[in-house]
Amino acid sequence: MRAARTDEFRVFAAGRAGHLFRSACLLTSGDVHLAEDLVQETLSRMYVTWGRARRIDNPAAYAQTVLVRTFLTHRRRRSASERPLAEMPEGASAAPDDPALRMTLLRALSHLAPKDRAVVVLRYWEDRSIEETAAALQVSPAAVRTRCVRALGRLREHLGGSIAEFAAP
Repeated sequence: MRAARTDEFRVFAAGRAGHLFRSACLLTSGDVHLAEDLVQETLSRMYVTWGRARRIDNPAAYAQTVLVRTFLTHRRRRSASERPLAEMPEGASAAPDDPALRMTLLRALSHLAPKDRAVVVLRYWEDRSIEETAAALQVSPAAVRTRCVRALGRLREHLGGSIAEFAAP
């Protein structure tokens, strides 16, 4: 029985790891090493609770919630502001569409507060509803709407008119 549960978790982890990694890269503003750590932490937490996962309606959404909460916990740590500067991290995906646009967007995301960044990623990358985002972050729907407005305003400030030069005609 335990072996069957472990195999079931391996299948789940293999199927969700890529999606979790892409979300983690957005949350960390392109820091792929931290994103890998967050995904590993998320999957390890999911493994611990996997026996109870049968009671979870949507394990994929639950894993996404665990990822966001793990990211927010990491950001609260004092050591979260330490960043090595010797090299730029490699890209998050194997086939980038437009590296200049990706770097511009990741830089703009890095200027957001961690919770604002989490709201933007959940609402606009994960395409979650306000209620789903509020549940994942354990805040009210009004707080999600407020954070969305604030975060999008800050993104517009940082991107300004420069984003138009990257947009396809």
